[in-house]
Amino acid sequence: MTSAEQLVRDFWQRMASNDFASLAPLLAEDFTLDWPQSRERIRGAANFVRMNTEYPAHGPWRFTLNRLVAGGGASVDEVVTDVSITDGVQRAQALSFFTVHGGRIARMVEFWPEPYAAPANRAHLVEPIPVEALDAGAGTA
Repeated sequence: MTSAEQLVRDFWQRMASNDFASLAPLLAEDFTLDWPQSRERIRGAANFVRMNTEYPAHGPWRFTLNRLVAGGGASVDEVVTDVSITDGVQRAQALSFFTVHGGRIARMVEFWPEPYAAPANRAHLVEPIPVEALDAGAGTA
């Protein structure tokens, strides 16, 4: 396991603790998080911590690491994760692309895909995946 991979695993463990202030030491001084779908950027650890702390929830957030892929070079490593997230009412999925530099998370680019109904025109070619089957594969990273 690379140090970047361990750093990102630690990130998600700290997210799961709901102690969002504990994330600050993992983030680079010039940390940025981009959400391309909503065209938003968060700059700095303090804003990232505050955003997570202030985000409305029905209960504690639970994060399940479904998949992690790591790679990179000598000075910069990249890690991609697929995480399921819930507060007991809301359910979401985040695909997060991490850039690690100098032992800290320098950048994240995150996508939040929304589920949608399958188009009828391909029903004869596919089979539905039950939600339980998706959840059964969670946490195998």
